[in-house]
Amino acid sequence: MRRHWRYRACPWPGQPARLILLVEYRHERPSELGGRFANWARARDGKMFHVNHEPGAGIHHTDPFAVPTDQRSPVRRLRGRLATPVTLWTAPGPAGLTVSSTLVAEGEPDRLLGLIDPESDLWAAIEVARRFAVAPLGPAHRQLADRFAGLFPSPGGLFAIGDWTDTEYGPVPSDAGGWTGCRLDTAREYGWGLLVEATIEAVELVEESEPLLHYRGRYREITDGGTAT
Repeated sequence: MRRHWRYRACPWPGQPARLILLVEYRHERPSELGGRFANWARARDGKMFHVNHEPGAGIHHTDPFAVPTDQRSPVRRLRGRLATPVTLWTAPGPAGLTVSSTLVAEGEPDRLLGLIDPESDLWAAIEVARRFAVAPLGPAHRQLADRFAGLFPSPGGLFAIGDWTDTEYGPVPSDAGGWTGCRLDTAREYGWGLLVEATIEAVELVEESEPLLHYRGRYREITDGGTAT
């Protein structure tokens, strides 16, 4: 069995870019595998492994599949330089999605706006329930944020791990920095995303919590000195 790896980057508006890994399999007979190995060994002058003799060599911490900087969209690079809070949107169903484009507008009534993926399970659930919850996430929620962004495995379902508080607007993490319940007003296409506008109906906050930020494709947090790390 031969395994082929192909990668495709899928940046969704309003949340961290996703990297989808596609795996294909092809069966080969043992004789074919032996021939392939022999040809490979001859091509490498009998050397089975590459040895890096350079001292201090290590694993790169950058994405080897990332688009070169000079080939990226200037608008996307601009968006990456705007630090945004990482939030979790949920709706009855339940369904959820990590969103990093949430904005609150004070007024009478108070409103909440955000850009989400129009093809997400979350939007399908919001359309039915006409309400949803938004919870700000903290540094301890990095894995949870990746899970709801589709970047981390979720055996048993997205809500199978962790402690959740049920609300009429959707489940929220019990250790989040609070949550707000929203009633859907309207939604429309906006760029490649869906601009959701809602009225805030309920707000519950904890005494103090640190935010999880998304900046230039990575999660960051605020240190005691007031700088993002």
